[in-house]
Amino acid sequence: MVKLELHQVVMRRMKEDDIEVVKALIKEGCEGTENRLILHILTRPLCLFILAVFSSVLRCLVHSFILALAIPVFLLIVFLKITMPRSTGVLGSSRPYWDYVGSSYRGTQDETLQNAYCRISGKTPVTKRPRRRIGAKEKDTDMSTEKITPEREQTAGQVWVADCDGDILGCIFRESENRAGIRRICRLVTGSWYRREGLGRLLVQSLEQRERETGAHRVYAHIPYPSKVGEVFFKKLGYLQLGEGSDEDDEQERKLESPERGFLGYPLTKVFYKDL
Repeated sequence: MVKLELHQVVMRRMKEDDIEVVKALIKEGCEGTENRLILHILTRPLCLFILAVFSSVLRCLVHSFILALAIPVFLLIVFLKITMPRSTGVLGSSRPYWDYVGSSYRGTQDETLQNAYCRISGKTPVTKRPRRRIGAKEKDTDMSTEKITPEREQTAGQVWVADCDGDILGCIFRESENRAGIRRICRLVTGSWYRREGLGRLLVQSLEQRERETGAHRVYAHIPYPSKVGEVFFKKLGYLQLGEGSDEDDEQERKLESPERGFLGYPLTKVFYKDL
């Protein structure tokens, strides 16, 4: 495996030709997240109590302990698979929604984020022509199924990709601005071959620098509830979990920045924040 040279990475806005590659990257990053969230819900005390009640009722009907135990669990898993947002990414937020990825490329496509490693190395990264481009027929098919409206474009927010020699190594999603001075990172994904190389840290810190320059004073990140790796990652970057404090400002923010919730109102995410 070749070590990633971070000074060669260009962090730019996603373009139309990048959409399918970014979607594939998200699918790779989401692998296993949904199952961990379902297991988290199934092991909550209230959920276990409800399953026990249904199993007791079924025990009188099917006269089989195994079936009475397995049927409620199976039906609940199917229900959660159908109702749980499949757009839940590494950071756990269902916003922007999965199909909104296709409208996030519109805007200032030539805009890039600062790469601190370029100043250290003294080199300027150059983005080459992408190796894979969507053909005309494929592009027409994709656009025909996705109607882009101003409201949808606003909801989509922004997507930034880490580009190195034409290959997309990772991406970071920033939601649309709903509150002045407040930004929210809703998804962070790095390719499996480029994890633990500092790429995720580079994406987050570069986006923080940009948002600081545009007037933001706080950034939020929603992390899947059972994701210990995500918690450790953001804590190392100086993020604090919302709710750890006890002042009035913290209580107000907890009302405005609520986590994603699933079956029986159980939280699916933990909210972290950082003051810029």
